Amino acid sequence: MQIKKCLKLPENFPVSSSMVAASLGSATDLEKEIQKGNIFLADYKILQGIPVNDLINGRKQYLTAPMCLLWKDLQDQLLPIAIQLGQTPGEQMPIFLPSDSEWDWMLAKMWVRNAEFQLHQTVYHLLHTHLFAEVFNVATHRQLPCNHPVYKLIIPHLRNTLEINTLARQQLVGSGAIFDQAMAVGKGGIQPLLKKGMEELTYSGLCLPDDIESRGLDSVPDFYYRDDGMMIWDAVERFVSSIVDYYYKSDECVRTDPELQAWVAEIYDKGFLQNTSSGIPSSLETMSSLVKYLTMVIFRCSAQHASVNSAQFDFYAWMPNGPTSMKSPPPTAKGVTTLQTILETLPDVSTTAKGLLVTWRLSAEAKDQVGIGQ
Repeated sequence: MQIKKCLKLPENFPVSSSMVAASLGSATDLEKEIQKGNIFLADYKILQGIPVNDLINGRKQYLTAPMCLLWKDLQDQLLPIAIQLGQTPGEQMPIFLPSDSEWDWMLAKMWVRNAEFQLHQTVYHLLHTHLFAEVFNVATHRQLPCNHPVYKLIIPHLRNTLEINTLARQQLVGSGAIFDQAMAVGKGGIQPLLKKGMEELTYSGLCLPDDIESRGLDSVPDFYYRDDGMMIWDAVERFVSSIVDYYYKSDECVRTDPELQAWVAEIYDKGFLQNTSSGIPSSLETMSSLVKYLTMVIFRCSAQHASVNSAQFDFYAWMPNGPTSMKSPPPTAKGVTTLQTILETLPDVSTTAKGLLVTWRLSAEAKDQVGIGQ
């Protein structure tokens, strides 16, 4: 969800061609690969300034806001080629490279994955699916009568939303809950990160085709989130379009539906906090805009949630691929990291167990689940 095509290197990420020459080979250089569209960036600047969980098992925890440059190689693999573990370059903020020592490079990648875990769980999972689904749910019950076609269309996708979010507030993100016990952004970091996530929110980011295009990911090979997601988005859009065409015979019918407009306005007001810069509509004027909006709502509550939730254990069961927290500060120099350094940085056993428990439990499908389209 974070990766974007890099059309120009950020000024605060001074990667030179000579640094990555060993990765790119002699037939090309960094500038040529940028021009070809083969360079991508995962920038975790949203984590800068987020309060860090002060103590887990009696130890201070640490968090970085790294930047990771990736290259689409000749075999069409996206490979990391440079990592900076913060937003301010300098002598104590080296750029780590695959050509560095094995342990230097390994630890740098683990710091990136730690940042990814915080952003994934808090913004892309909790905020962009669970909390937005709650907004849709409450507005639907408040503004749409149960015989309204939009109510009937989306209500299956809002099932159990309020129940699961109530449990999440109690058992995951509440005071003293699992996030406080195991995550770097626990104990004070979750709400500031959610606030930043809301400030950066865009309507295009919520709509899969627009999101893929804006991030420049149209042509990345083997990008299954895009390929599978677009098939689902298109199928949902066709279904929604047939419903809208049946009940709304013109754009005027959309504009003059007071219940529909009140529903959209409440979502914009109470859910998206009247963020005009986001591009999220506060009213709907046409049948096509209604189709897109309803597709977004259904996709958020079904396919998008599945994509960021249901494979968590597959990714995070190997804890170094997604450390919930880090208990030593990031390295400020090259050549000092050893295997022992890494072991002293990664979460301890009890923290790891709590992280695995959460990802295993969240990945488990409900026994009475009915798949989309069934």
